[in-house]
Amino acid sequence: MEPKYFVEVKAGSKALKVEPEALEVVKNAVKGKMLARMKKEYVDCPVAGEAVAFLSCFVCVSHIRRVRGVVHCAGLERRTKS
Repeated sequence: MEPKYFVEVKAGSKALKVEPEALEVVKNAVKGKMLARMKKEYVDCPVAGEAVAFLSCFVCVSHIRRVRGVVHCAGLERRTKS
């Protein structure tokens, strides 16, 4: 899949709201301090047009990869992977 957008990951001071289903998917892969840090990160989603918690971005179908603080996004649609 080719990335359409390159979106910078930003760190916030507080954790953003995350959908419960997205949190359950991530909890199987990431734990502890890494999960706590990821909860405080967000991206300015080009598909949604607003700031979105990184955990929601991570489980999105448009998410391809994250490299050095930059998310490669396909820009298809914003929904959770099944």
